[in-house]
Amino acid sequence: MSNIDTRIARLARSLAASGTLLFLLTVSAAGADESAAVVQNATNMAIGVCGTCHGPDGNSTNPMFPRLAGQHAGYLARELKFFKDQSRGDPYAIAYMWGMASGLSSETIDALAQYYARQTAAAGKSHDAATIARGRDIFEHGIASQGVPACAACHGADALGSDAYPRLAGQHAQYVLKQLASFQSNMRNIAAMHGVAQNLRTPEMRAVADYLESLP
Repeated sequence: MSNIDTRIARLARSLAASGTLLFLLTVSAAGADESAAVVQNATNMAIGVCGTCHGPDGNSTNPMFPRLAGQHAGYLARELKFFKDQSRGDPYAIAYMWGMASGLSSETIDALAQYYARQTAAAGKSHDAATIARGRDIFEHGIASQGVPACAACHGADALGSDAYPRLAGQHAQYVLKQLASFQSNMRNIAAMHGVAQNLRTPEMRAVADYLESLP
């Protein structure tokens, strides 16, 4: 091969490599733009749509609707997927969340979950000291005589939860009571929580709910 042919071959390889790099950079930039758009759309949705019930920052004021601020992203994403596929069937899920989640993409679900996880949870609400003490004892130790395990075993000593188990600290007492009743009746069909709730009496559930709402 002549020197000219060699230089032409090198130039061709260089141009090919440059073209590949340019293509990869273009694809990467497009992907970043798309991701940014998903995040922005999810933020707009959280504030303008979901915020109607849950508050623009996830700190709902209506105890019918749970506080989402500071909740774990993994847990929120999983629950949104349950709403979307209609496998979570408690009355409020059916009435509100089935329709709201039906058109959400997986990317939007993840972005919404991340949005709420970034928000700062509002301060809890004080309750009667004796009730809080009773609720704390049940949360931390359970009720052995009734076969009720400690809530802290899954939700953490401070009720801050994890991706697998929801944060309960600061949650509306009324909402916690409603969910415990749903677990007790198997309206929310989660075996572990049915086992916890089935032997709790209403005053005990109320004490736990008030304790959780009092947490920061």
